[in-house]
Amino acid sequence: MFYRPEAGHGLPHNPWNAIVAPRPIGWISTRGRQGDNLAPYSFFNATAYVPPQVMFASTGAKGDRPNTKDTVAQIAETRVFCVNIADGALKEAMNASSAPLPAGRNEFEVAGLSAVDCETIDCARVAEAAASLECRATRIIRLAGESNHMVLGVVTGIHLRDDCVVDGRFDLRRNGWLARMGYRDYAIVTDLFEMERPA
Repeated sequence: MFYRPEAGHGLPHNPWNAIVAPRPIGWISTRGRQGDNLAPYSFFNATAYVPPQVMFASTGAKGDRPNTKDTVAQIAETRVFCVNIADGALKEAMNASSAPLPAGRNEFEVAGLSAVDCETIDCARVAEAAASLECRATRIIRLAGESNHMVLGVVTGIHLRDDCVVDGRFDLRRNGWLARMGYRDYAIVTDLFEMERPA
C-alpha cells in the first residue's frame, strides 16, 4: 500500500497515528494566569545530553484558547514547563488529565494527583511521577498545518522518585514505562535487553 497524506489513505483509522511507535509520553505541567494545567503529549522526546533538552509538539486547538491549547498558551506566558514521566501505575491518572477541560480547570484535581512546586521554576509538578524534568522554554515554533506547535526546552532540574533508582540506574521495570502506540492503544514496557554498541 502507498498513499499520499494529502490524498487520504482509505482506511477506517489513520495509520500515521500508529506508525511511529512506541512513543514516550511527556506529561506536561504548566502554570499561568488561569492556574495550573496538566496534559499528556505523545509527540515528545529528549533532544540533547549537555545541557539536557526536550521537545514536545501540540496539535489542535481548544475553543477557549485561540489557535492552541492550554499548555502552549501558558508556556508562551511564563516560558517554563515541567515534563512529568508516568509509569504504568499512573496510566489512569494520565488518561484522566487528557480530558478537554475549560481553561482554568485544574487537571491535577480531576486526576486525583498531588501538585508540588518545582525547585528551579515557578510551576507545579506531579508528586507521584516517576521523574519530573523542570524546563525553561527556549523556542516555540509554529509547524505546518493548523494549530501545530513545537516547544523546545532546556532542563534546569530533575526529580527522580526514590523507588525508581535501582542499583544506581533509573529503572521503571517494577511498574513499567508507559508508552503511546497510536489510536487508543498504549503499552507498558517491562521487558528489557542490552546490546553493546559496535566499536
